[in-house]
Amino acid sequence: MPGDEIEVPKELREFMLEEAEETILGQKNGALKQYRYGNLHIREYDDKFLVHTDKIDPRVNPIGHLVYDAPEVLIGIACGIFSGINTAKNLSSKNSKKLSIANVLASSLMSGYLAYETTKKIKKHLE
Repeated sequence: MPGDEIEVPKELREFMLEEAEETILGQKNGALKQYRYGNLHIREYDDKFLVHTDKIDPRVNPIGHLVYDAPEVLIGIACGIFSGINTAKNLSSKNSKKLSIANVLASSLMSGYLAYETTKKIKKHLE
């Protein structure tokens, strides 16, 4: 997420832009709900709102949003696919398709998740 998030305590001021739309796009990070208003991403918690601005609105340009605002998701997906393909190639000579499919799926999920988490930590360190 580019830049810093702004915390707005609910007891200080209960706010919500009338034009903001509730959305499933974005990482909830434990929020009750999340909203978007243009490039503004608002997460609602029990006691506060956390607000930040994305470079690209994912409702307008989802790929651009992944590249500029959420590269960890894109890298995780790419690594998961790459790992799954390589595991499938290595196991293609095996007779048990169930075992092969389970191995491909497990490899893909693990490497995708590890790549996602690693990229997220690097991104946070660079901000």
